[in-house]
Amino acid sequence: MTGSEIGQVRKRRVFYIPGYDPIHPRRYRELYRKEGAEQARISGYEIALAPKRAGGPYGWHVSSTQDGAQVEADIEVLVWSDIVRDSMGKSIPATYGQLIRTASTYIFSGALFRLMRLRKGPVIAALYPIVALILQALIGVGLGWAAATALLVFLPGFPLDWFAGLALASAILALTLRWFRAKDGKLFAYYLMHDYAFTARWGGANPPELETRMADFATRIEAALREDWDEVLIVGHSSGAHLAISILADLIRDNRLSSSGMPKYPRGSGGRQPPALSFLSLGQVVPMVSYLPRATRLRADLAFLSTRPELFWLDVTAPGDGCAFALCDPVAVSGVAPDDQIHPLVISAAFTQTLSPARWKALRWRFFRLHFQYLCAFDRPGDYDYFRLTAGPQALADRFTGRAASKSRITTPANRFTTTS
Repeated sequence: MTGSEIGQVRKRRVFYIPGYDPIHPRRYRELYRKEGAEQARISGYEIALAPKRAGGPYGWHVSSTQDGAQVEADIEVLVWSDIVRDSMGKSIPATYGQLIRTASTYIFSGALFRLMRLRKGPVIAALYPIVALILQALIGVGLGWAAATALLVFLPGFPLDWFAGLALASAILALTLRWFRAKDGKLFAYYLMHDYAFTARWGGANPPELETRMADFATRIEAALREDWDEVLIVGHSSGAHLAISILADLIRDNRLSSSGMPKYPRGSGGRQPPALSFLSLGQVVPMVSYLPRATRLRADLAFLSTRPELFWLDVTAPGDGCAFALCDPVAVSGVAPDDQIHPLVISAAFTQTLSPARWKALRWRFFRLHFQYLCAFDRPGDYDYFRLTAGPQALADRFTGRAASKSRITTPANRFTTTS
């Protein structure tokens, strides 16, 4: 009798889809190693990493003993960091051009104002790079003007003094902007500008090279569903969540699950059962995409996936995460919820409760770090524990079946654009 037949997961395949991130996926292995060890120490279980055993471009193997059960998991990162890096290779003038185009897209489509009806935090996060880059330019202009004025005062009658002043002001502006860009590892203005510009450039659609990569992702998941796993778990973090939604919708819509013998969830008994298919979306920013006019594919995928019994979908956010649309049902708020919607189950990671007061105080204003807290250890863990979900003995549905959605769940359909074709 297999682990899946007795309701226990012994072997799990995890596909992790990161958000807009130019850094090599090894950062996620190191984050899992460090934070997993800390969570195991706090929660009293064992967890260890080893080189990957399953295929795929990048991943690692996890062995864990939790609640007296031994679990093996192979985690694969679905890589698109190269696409992100290519989109970020912009000059300073080109980035300011992105600023104008991105702001115009969100303002003139009406998306910006409608998004504010849901959560102000992620909208402020979207406005931050615009304001920061404008402020940086104004500082450069101010310093350049002051230097040019000083030149004219100290060198009266200097030949072509106006030209020399203009050249000096321009040089100082350029140096100032280069200095700010060199400090962007702490300021994140350029990084976030490239992130929002990546979405706005296509009006909510995916660029062709990303669609190709997503098709490859789907093929990898389809292959895993034919293999000997108790659960295949898809994890999408941040903008990786909406990529996962489209990937899973494609798999189900094209009958690629039924071809591998995938039953409807919950599984029946008798005989070897195919893997349970589970989807965990973390810190999602779906409305930033679905509220744009050309996001017809995503809206159609949201409506379709929300009705499918072949999987279990858990959506986890937290009001303390200012970069995510916390507790917003991504289907409902996008204005495409069908009458027979059954997904997702929306719950809160409740940072103010699952982090100790001291830990919360240390992280409260580190907005970018908090956006990654879903992948980290909690010193007062509640229902949500990333390492129990990815390396524990219960399938996602078994762990959360019967759990009520958060009372603060937001379902307001504020989207202007609800077409799906």
